[in-house]
Amino acid sequence: MRKLMADIRKDWDLYVALIPGILFLLLFKYTPMYGILIAFKDFNIFEGMQASPWVGLHNFERLFTTPDFVKVFKNTLIISLYKIGFLFPIPIVIAILMNELKNMMFKRTVQTIVYLPHFLSWVIISGLFIDLLTVNGGLINKMIVAMGGEPISFFMNPSYFRSLVVSTAGWKEFGWNTIVYLAALSSIDPQLYEAAKMDGASKFRQIWHITLPGLIPTILLMFILRLGSILEAGTEQILVMYNPTVYNVGDVIGTYVFRIGLGEQDYSFSTAVGLFESIIAFFLVVTGNYLSRRFLKRGIW
Repeated sequence: MRKLMADIRKDWDLYVALIPGILFLLLFKYTPMYGILIAFKDFNIFEGMQASPWVGLHNFERLFTTPDFVKVFKNTLIISLYKIGFLFPIPIVIAILMNELKNMMFKRTVQTIVYLPHFLSWVIISGLFIDLLTVNGGLINKMIVAMGGEPISFFMNPSYFRSLVVSTAGWKEFGWNTIVYLAALSSIDPQLYEAAKMDGASKFRQIWHITLPGLIPTILLMFILRLGSILEAGTEQILVMYNPTVYNVGDVIGTYVFRIGLGEQDYSFSTAVGLFESIIAFFLVVTGNYLSRRFLKRGIW
């Protein structure tokens, strides 16, 4: 305690600067946790939190016995694993390639092009792809018909919907994630590359033995954080793209909570689903960090 007080007296201005961030954290992150109690009550919006009767774990029993939730949980895992498997390596590869560009004008142009989609909302992107893929007049279907094929209703076909979700998410976000890896690459000592050149190392060898090892801490950080959001398969994205014809393959936990909580006004059950998702996310982050520290001797804490 004495050491802490001494540190505060020494760097009091830094601790004062922490106050707005701590207040924001308490107000918007911890205070809403009071709402978790809804998961253990038969919540009635007109009676309020206090007057609503306690039901214990009843909502969680419903959660694990509802056939729809099993399907939703499966969809969430499949879409998230697809996104990790297919999309996670792309920003790493793009960052390495962009780092090797010597023409700064061309490099900045490419950066702008790949970053731009991140700043578009999913409503706009959904509209763009609906126009592009629609059966009536969509460019892709026009090309399919021109080649003698039949038009495909991509957004209403369960066989294509998951692929559509993954590909559009990759198009929107890979440029933004590239920024993180480019920042990490800028911290690698250029003298390492000079020494490798003097030793006769090829460009591939330089990337394999210098660039990738320099990126490993950032890759681990991003991967562990991605594990924590594995049950968040892109709620906003899917919500504006899907429809009842693809519920069997596209309905995820987030959209299920939205439909049940707001559509059917079953706030207690939807809160239980959300709490379950948060607990799993916390477990995955802790487990991923533990395994990383044990086998790779690195972690985020």
